[in-house]
Amino acid sequence: MALNSVKNLFKKYPLASNCVTYGSMCVGAEFSQQFIKKRILKSPNTDEKIDIEALKRYSVIGFVINPNILYFWYKWLDKAYVGTATKIVVKKVLMDQFLMTPPLYVVFYTAMSLMEGKQDLLEECRSKFIPTFQTSCLFWLPVQTINFLFVPNTIRVAYVGTCSFVWINILCWIKRKEL
Repeated sequence: MALNSVKNLFKKYPLASNCVTYGSMCVGAEFSQQFIKKRILKSPNTDEKIDIEALKRYSVIGFVINPNILYFWYKWLDKAYVGTATKIVVKKVLMDQFLMTPPLYVVFYTAMSLMEGKQDLLEECRSKFIPTFQTSCLFWLPVQTINFLFVPNTIRVAYVGTCSFVWINILCWIKRKEL
């Protein structure tokens, strides 16, 4: 019964449902990173309070920016390349990873730098883009293969958002890491 209600929400309000799912995963990933670092690992020189400002920044990325971009991207991709034949899936996976992913990381690092009030909005992007993209290939290529083979297009962004919980934990770690 609950599963049918969720399915109906995604069919009736696909963009809003996908935004809520993706945003929840994004903020949840940042929260889990902070919680583990501050409360479980008790890293030295770390304030024990949860950084609400960081959660707000991830909210903007997760509820507003990325799901809207991805919703229309997947909508176009699914219309342009219909089916689950190997050739179609390979095209979709490669296009997603090599055409859509790079701009998303530029937007991510630039928007975060803007919201953090940094002077050089591209500095972090320049230093972390390549390691982020390389790591994302290892994670996203198999995830997206599953996505395009088995996931219905009405919940594609929600699936990506759920997988993003794992990925954004990795991304949060890369973002915090000094390169």
